[in-house]
Formats: sequence, structure tokens, C-alpha cells
Amino acid sequence: MSSYDVTALGELLIDFTENGTSTQGNPILEANPGGAPCNVLAMLNKLGKKTAFIGKVGNDMFGRMLAGEVEKSGTDVSNLIFDDQVHTTLAFVHTKPGGDRDFSFYRNPGADMMLKKEEVMAELIKNSRIFHFGTLSSTHEGVREATRYAIDVAKNSGKLISFDPNLREPLWESLEDARREIAYGLSKCDILKISDNEVEFMTGTADYAKGAAILQDTYGIPLMFVTLGKEGSRAYYKDLAVEIEPFLQENTIETTGAGDTFEACALNYVLDHGIDQLTEQDLKELLTFANAGASIITTRRGALRVMPTEEEIRQLAAQRM
Repeated sequence: MSSYDVTALGELLIDFTENGTSTQGNPILEANPGGAPCNVLAMLNKLGKKTAFIGKVGNDMFGRMLAGEVEKSGTDVSNLIFDDQVHTTLAFVHTKPGGDRDFSFYRNPGADMMLKKEEVMAELIKNSRIFHFGTLSSTHEGVREATRYAIDVAKNSGKLISFDPNLREPLWESLEDARREIAYGLSKCDILKISDNEVEFMTGTADYAKGAAILQDTYGIPLMFVTLGKEGSRAYYKDLAVEIEPFLQENTIETTGAGDTFEACALNYVLDHGIDQLTEQDLKELLTFANAGASIITTRRGALRVMPTEEEIRQLAAQRM
């Protein structure tokens, strides 16, 4: 019996998001706890799952705040390490009309990049059902080695491996590096959540059905989700391809955390139903629930602290079921 449902490795940072203007006309920035892996874990906690996180923050006011928030969300933080030399990574998020975002990162270096292979607690991964990661923990050599070690531990322990490329172009020295590391993740995962722009980045086509087929043929990924923003999402599994419309909200503020919420809802379904005998109806239920969760988070600032409850998601999803 596994102690944890999902253990994730990766970045934990502050997302400074715009929240109005001051009396002087200056933008007011709100320090939201962020980082895709911990957003995923926070949502899984809301769905009743047990989670653990592997990562590093600075031993500073933001690092201590983040550690407290992740622990408060219900995630095991026994492998969250404080770095005395390097500060917590910061991301400044500019929200465009419609909710899309531009990121400016203060991460040269940032504490999340400082995680070392020998600091990874292999037992956490061995005692989990799913190991989840992205590529922000592969942008630099030291943390890349730690990530690959963790993937090997998961692989050798027979765990399901979940991957979200989460491409952030400004963080890579070259896009060829990014392409290589995403390809590495694709070659290792059992469950893939990939966005429309990432499919195009990796396959060169904006025909997402064709792009998904290329990825499946190349990497043999058992279960793949393609998120299409305002166009909804798709699942590809064996010979099945299922597409579900989004739940569009009139009061969308920003899209931070939408993909992470979707990811968590999808992993939750796999934890409850397995990955070996999913039906078309299963995939429709999964996508509907995940789309509903992602839709709700777009109406809130930030992600980790404000994940929706299972009841909120079910009420919205019930409009389609």
C-alpha cells in the first residue's frame, strides 16, 4: 500500500500578479504562491488524495511563506529544502485582455534550480502511486540531474509517471535545449498533459490531431491530454480520441493554474479508475470534470491557495453530464 497518491518534483515560487492600481497609478502586485507541481498537488489534496513535494526554496521571507502554504494545503513537505545562499524564485505575471499571460522571471539563479540529486528522498517516490514532473526542473544541469534521478527511481519502482512540459521560453538558454528536455520527458511518461502551443512547438503543426498522432507514434504514450484553452480539451488513449468543450466563464480574471487544475483532476480520475481499461465514456467524464475545474480557477487570482472544492467542480460539470 503506497503512503502517497502523487509525489511531484519541481519549482515552487512566488507569482506576482496584477491586482489593480494604487492611488498614484502604480500597478499593485499580489504575491501568490505558485509553481505548477505544487498547484497540481494542492488540487489533488482538495480531491482527498495524499501528496508529497520535492523541491527547494530560499531561506527568506518568500521561501518560508511558500513552505507554510504548501504544508497548509495538505502536501508533505519533508523533502522541501531551504537554500541559505540563493533566493526564492520570483515570477511577475502580466495578464493580457482575455486572461492570457506574459511571464518575467527572477531566476538567475533561483533556489528551485539548486536542488541536487543527493537531496532527493527516493523513498517518497517509491511510496507513491504516481510521480509527476515538468521541465522547469530541467533547465539547468544540477536540477536536471536530480529530476532524471527521480524519474529513474519512479521507473525502476514501477510507478506511473506523469509529465507536463509547461514550456516557459524565457527560462531556457536555447529553445533547442527546451525541445530536447521535453522530448526526454515524453520518452519517460505514462500520462501526458500538453498544451496546444507545446504540441505545435514539438511537432511543427497547428493541426493538433495530427500533432497528437505524431507524439503517440514517436513516444508510445499510453494516455495523453491536449489542452486547447478556450476550445476545451482532448484525450488520446489507445484507438480513442475524445474532445470535450470548455466551460467558458464571463468573469474570468486570468488563466494562472488552469492547466495545473486540469492536470490534477485528470490524475485524480486515473488514481480512482486505473489506466488500463478506460472507455470512451470514462474519458468524457474525466475531461468534463477536468475542464470544469480549470474553468473555476480562471475566476480567481492565483492558484495554490484558491483551488476549487470537489463539490464546486461537480456542480459545474453536472451541467453537461
